[in-house]
Amino acid sequence: MGKPQASGHDILQWSELLARHSEPAWAERGQLTVTYLTPAHIHTARELTALMQASGFDEVSTDAVGNVVGMYRGSQPEARTLLTGSHYDTVRNGGKYDGRLGILVPVACVRNLSNAGRRLPFNIEVVGFAEEEGQRFRATFLGSGALTGAFDPQWLDQQDADGVTMREAMQQAGLPAEWSAIAALRREPSRYQGFVEVHIEQGPVLCEGKLPLGVVTSINAGVRCTCRIVGLAGHAGTTPMRMRQDALLAAAEISLMAEQRALDDADSVATVGQMQVPGGSINVIPGECLFTLDMRAPTNAQRDALVNDISARAHAIAARRQVSFEWTEVMRASAAPSDPSWQARWARAVTAIGQPVYALNSGAGHDAMMLHTIMPQAMLFVRGGNRGISHNPLETITADDATLATQAFAALLDDIEARP
Repeated sequence: MGKPQASGHDILQWSELLARHSEPAWAERGQLTVTYLTPAHIHTARELTALMQASGFDEVSTDAVGNVVGMYRGSQPEARTLLTGSHYDTVRNGGKYDGRLGILVPVACVRNLSNAGRRLPFNIEVVGFAEEEGQRFRATFLGSGALTGAFDPQWLDQQDADGVTMREAMQQAGLPAEWSAIAALRREPSRYQGFVEVHIEQGPVLCEGKLPLGVVTSINAGVRCTCRIVGLAGHAGTTPMRMRQDALLAAAEISLMAEQRALDDADSVATVGQMQVPGGSINVIPGECLFTLDMRAPTNAQRDALVNDISARAHAIAARRQVSFEWTEVMRASAAPSDPSWQARWARAVTAIGQPVYALNSGAGHDAMMLHTIMPQAMLFVRGGNRGISHNPLETITADDATLATQAFAALLDDIEARP
């Protein structure tokens, strides 16, 4: 489709436009936080809707879980559709490009097609997934999961930290909050060519290698758990050290054990991202501790070995410290190898714009993991600055790299047209 007219500067400006919306407590500190169906989230969806409409999409709508869906019709409406997109929610105090870059790059390409009055022989469906991060509710990949049939109807009864159920949050946002409407979102795979996603790398490999783009070979498998340890609260001054049942110290030992177990296993990672002592006091031995565990590995087998070992050792630590240990799995995602033919398409697209092809694995989870369960998928990574830091206000990309990503996506569209 030729060199895109939309430059990376457009994408950076659009990113700033979306980043104006943040939840009040975070916005006051100049930080970006957009969790599922909060006012900031709803305003972000409206910005995306207006942007898609202004960019020439034929149809733009918000579906029953809050996904923003734009359709650009091809010259052959019965042809199979190319599905693409990413998520627009963020972690707390997150960055401007995680997820959102994967929406804005295809929007830029559709804008160029529309401005040129050009229709490809296939449809392009761009989805801004409403939720991927699992921040407000214990439901991850909620937006893309609705498209694959993985949305669990029990999620509707989950409560956030304020006691608001997901069903109530949906109703307050003007969504139907009915299981039948959500179930109807499942895509029929035979109508689609596949799913492609553009994403900031969220790692240092491309930045350290001075490479603007990378072709993803596979997405790591992962498991997330919430954990609870119950010991015995007691006076900090009168309870001898050897007679304590300290819930926090048990959690700390488990955390260090998980770190070491991951270090012993090539390419595996284990993270304790949250830890709380409910009702804790400075002069009271912690009687309860809540924490999270996120465990990932390149293959399902390697992940399962990591998870099983950490679980067994955690229970042993709890028994030795005479505390109880509860472990609740809240997310399990299988490894998602890129489809070889679509990975090859990305490689040809990167070559077509004069860039070197560099293949790398993804340690982060992506919406592509969900779409992988029903159709071929492949991803393109874009270099992040600051050594690829992500989920952080220091997350950044350059306008030049955003331009190259747009050019690569346009070259991918050309490749699909030439090799249907």
